[in-house]
Amino acid sequence: MNSAQVMVRCLEQEGVRFVFGLPGEENLELMQALADSSIQFIETRHEQGAAFMADVHGRLSGKAGVCLSTLGPGATNLLTGVVDAYLDRVPLVAITAQASLDRRHKESHQSIDVLSMFRPITKWNTSISKVEVVPEAVRKAFKIAETDKPGATHIELPEDVAEESTDESGTIEPLSVQSPVLPEPSPAQVTRAIHAIRGAKRPVILAGNGVVRGCAHEAARRFARRLRIPVVHTFMAKGVLPDSDPLSLYTIGLQARDFSSVVLEQADVVIALGYDFVEYAPCLWNVRRDKRIVHIDVSPAEVDEHYILQVGVLGDLRLSLDQIGAELTPFLSSWAQRARSTVVEGFAAEKPDADSWPLRPQRIIADLRAALKPDDVVVCDVGAHKLWMARGFPCEMPNSCIISNGFAAMGIAVPGAIAAKLLYPERRVVAVTGDGGFLMNSQELETAVRLHLPFVVLIWRDDGYGVIRWKQQLKFGRSAFVDFSNPDFVRYAESFGAVGYRAASSSDLAPLLAEALTQPVPTVIDCPVDYDENIRLTERLRAIP
Repeated sequence: MNSAQVMVRCLEQEGVRFVFGLPGEENLELMQALADSSIQFIETRHEQGAAFMADVHGRLSGKAGVCLSTLGPGATNLLTGVVDAYLDRVPLVAITAQASLDRRHKESHQSIDVLSMFRPITKWNTSISKVEVVPEAVRKAFKIAETDKPGATHIELPEDVAEESTDESGTIEPLSVQSPVLPEPSPAQVTRAIHAIRGAKRPVILAGNGVVRGCAHEAARRFARRLRIPVVHTFMAKGVLPDSDPLSLYTIGLQARDFSSVVLEQADVVIALGYDFVEYAPCLWNVRRDKRIVHIDVSPAEVDEHYILQVGVLGDLRLSLDQIGAELTPFLSSWAQRARSTVVEGFAAEKPDADSWPLRPQRIIADLRAALKPDDVVVCDVGAHKLWMARGFPCEMPNSCIISNGFAAMGIAVPGAIAAKLLYPERRVVAVTGDGGFLMNSQELETAVRLHLPFVVLIWRDDGYGVIRWKQQLKFGRSAFVDFSNPDFVRYAESFGAVGYRAASSSDLAPLLAEALTQPVPTVIDCPVDYDENIRLTERLRAIP
């Protein structure tokens, strides 16, 4: 048994179902070992697509997604998706090939220092030097990737080491999978948190990505409902509290002052649950540095002058919330009602003319929401549509609307939808993307067709980079270098063996979505969008008293 075969056995031991990647010369041994394993290798059309698939797999499953490449250009192509997982706290293990040890000391074909390249964007990375270390390296990579706070790790397997066989005297076995148990919160800190919250007049819960990562949404719901505390979500925490719940204040995340920002301005105590600064900086919601902050998370708070704690409670979020909530009495419902009214009434005033064409973002969101069940999955790309979806797409469950927010990399939607459909074949999946982001990884439509994965790609088409145009118009009063032309998306989809649709009137999208969701193959819907609504939104938000 050689190193590559040992590594694949270790991946099987970790419960890996899919490896996303591309074959190459230097990973030939690893590819052969995968061919003889229980793991399904998903051959992608670009390594970036493979990394994004592993990224979304990790978000949805809580288990490390695995992506694989050869050396050199294969490894560099993985980077964007790996960084996305690193900054969004997603468990991911990247495996790259490398030149053989006997040529790494000199200039060599396709050989670069991959370890140094991955070091700043992973929690841990290593190069395998001999077959005996494979089990420890693989177990460590998965343990670190999946341990709070999760993130990306990386293993490099040189070509000659992959071929190295074990000693004839014995075999090398994978290590047992052991998951650390999160510690209980300190009783003293729990008591301090109780006193801090008890003294509040206008408390608000700021729910972050860590609530979803920690599977603590049920505990967060119990806590909020029992104490009647309103909840505002970061973009990546959508669905922690159902948006239909009268305590939900929807999301916060726009740079502009939004309706939820008004409520946070009025709050005196902010209970930050699983909150990461990379999601939405404290300086944007604690401008005057006057909030009393109760930090509840698995790890200490980052240092920030706008995030000075009154108390921090570290440990299992579920235990922390249950222990704190058990000792508090409910707050008067009037504060939560006023907070909810501020947000709901603000959004109600934004409803556009139903017959306007091209469709405004609010109408696209309404038609999409009506077409889907609460547990269906939307994977949202990055662009102007992301801001609209993150802000206004109602969610009843966590992980039902996937948002790339820390690194905010364009091109995640189509690869991410493939991963979502592989994990949840019984759920309907929609990739929501702009025309810019779609063409960055649209080649993965071939992967979806080849794997017989039916999902819908909904393209918000404005023939340009919409969010940059928005920013340019606000700052300079004009736009530059953001316009482009597009292919015929219907014919483009059909060339892959998918089905293509085009909305041609304001009443088209709803029936097209209904039909597309029943197709046995991937479908693409070309939907023109009126992004003049971006400026109108900015004007409305600036007018908030």
